[in-house]
Amino acid sequence: MHRSGFITLVGRPNVGKSSLVNAMCGRKISIVSDKPQTTRHRIMGVLTRPDAQLVFVDTPGLHKPVSALGQRVNATALESAEDVDVQCLVLDATKSFGSGDRWVAEHLHLPSTVVIVNKIDVAKQPQVIAMLGAASDLGASEYFPVSARTGEGIGPLVEHLSSLLPEGPQFFADDEVSDMPEEQFIAELVREQLLAVTRDELPYSIATQVVEWEWPRVRVDIVVERDSQKGMVIGKGGAVLKEVGKRARAQMPEGIFLELRVKVDKDWQRRPDRVERLGY
Repeated sequence: MHRSGFITLVGRPNVGKSSLVNAMCGRKISIVSDKPQTTRHRIMGVLTRPDAQLVFVDTPGLHKPVSALGQRVNATALESAEDVDVQCLVLDATKSFGSGDRWVAEHLHLPSTVVIVNKIDVAKQPQVIAMLGAASDLGASEYFPVSARTGEGIGPLVEHLSSLLPEGPQFFADDEVSDMPEEQFIAELVREQLLAVTRDELPYSIATQVVEWEWPRVRVDIVVERDSQKGMVIGKGGAVLKEVGKRARAQMPEGIFLELRVKVDKDWQRRPDRVERLGY
């Protein structure tokens, strides 16, 4: 019997959903950073095995939105939790179970939800026990403490998720690992490195978009909201932009000629038309 289906991961920002998808797929599907709200799109990662095909749906972190961008990514996450075969609620073992986690849980079909307590490699054992104890009140079907970073607990989790899928054919070819277009993946790689290099106040104001694609030449626009942010992204003598380009190229196909350009689009994340035009 061959099983196949869609498994969505939902949770608050920065609980490690993208890292989990990468760990379960065994390769990089989604960008990751230690800054909240890194994921802005719904991204599918595909794990194909002889007996099953698991399609993991990575979603933006659910939060209290304060902008048009926040409203859009919240809607994306909630929509992605519907019409799937398995819902997973991801919790951060280093944090206390809070009202935000409960709010997310209320949007799920709890009797059949799988709870994943992530980051057990950095949490202390009493923290893990406390999170599992608090989450047990939700009445979910199963609870899995795991570490996306070290891989601890990932194998049993994948086996269990596979067992929950219905019988069915493959949705993706054997060599397909994601539904993300290559252009979008490259734009996301640039944004990932911007998150790693720039200051804390910048990440929410940055968007990236491929505007030219004539292989091997690729141009990516980096969009910020103010002139002062443009200077921060470029850096003294172009140092920040050069470092971002160097880091991003290291993860891209060999031979690529990557050009980065910084543009100002005033208050773009608060303007629904601009949010939509930038692909969110």
